[in-house]
Amino acid sequence: MERRKFIKNVSLGTAAAGIAGVSTSKAAQANNFDADATFNLDYAPHFGMFKNLAGEDLLDQITYMHERGFRSLEDNGMMKRTPEMQEKIGNHLAKLGMTMGVFVLDKGGNGANTLAAGKQEYVDIFLAGCKKAVETSKRVNAKWTTVVPGDFQRDLPLDIQTANVIEALRKGAEILEPHGLTMVLEPLSDNPNLYLRYSPQTYLVCKGVDSPSCKILYDIYHQQKNEGHLITLMEMCWEEIAYIQIGDNPGRKEPGTGEINFKNVFKYIYEKGFKGVCGMEHGNFSSGKQGEEAVIQAYREADSFR
Repeated sequence: MERRKFIKNVSLGTAAAGIAGVSTSKAAQANNFDADATFNLDYAPHFGMFKNLAGEDLLDQITYMHERGFRSLEDNGMMKRTPEMQEKIGNHLAKLGMTMGVFVLDKGGNGANTLAAGKQEYVDIFLAGCKKAVETSKRVNAKWTTVVPGDFQRDLPLDIQTANVIEALRKGAEILEPHGLTMVLEPLSDNPNLYLRYSPQTYLVCKGVDSPSCKILYDIYHQQKNEGHLITLMEMCWEEIAYIQIGDNPGRKEPGTGEINFKNVFKYIYEKGFKGVCGMEHGNFSSGKQGEEAVIQAYREADSFR
């Protein structure tokens, strides 16, 4: 891995100098690297985001993220990795003092086993996924797992579907809560068949489940598409939001590539005192090493609200 110098961006120099919690990773010290400052918020890249700069090895990618100032990782596909690889990732994160963000709960609900249908066989699939998620979380020291309840059940009244979803999620929460694992429900914009689409709707479901193990994953990209009014609706739903994900719209790339004023959104989140993880669930606008550096610079810019 080539030596890297601290990012010298004149427009960010003053802000970067004032960022709290500047530290140097052990890996950076051992290799005589200059580590970048940490950020105001806890942004979490995913595997592959910096593979041209860090290489294909997953542990090297984590080390690189740490060197560039990131202190968390998220990996939607964690449950599909081998237990051995999960343990390696968990141990490496612990060594660097990094946090594991969300992973997707396998079979957590989809078009093939929608929780809105109220069918026991679908609920059983979901609950089996919850049990597997607990084991995965122990290996990587994760606190959050993403759940999407699946599609609408069109032959049932909407309120009956909501009751079915709440009942299933209560059973899942009973499995997760003793282990300190929280399912974060993600309203999506991917297609009109999805049951869960709006933040107030998700707030209602969380209130119905009434468990610390059932909260909202507020994905800025999806909610800009579905409902807009990002800050207003985040404020209304704030007490149930446990995790945030990022992506500009249109395009679902890094901040600054679409229409969202991320500096203002990040400032709001920071001033609310949010100490959780903000997952970078988006692609890179440009390819190669230059595109990966551009992602980091985009976060430096959007994070310079102080």
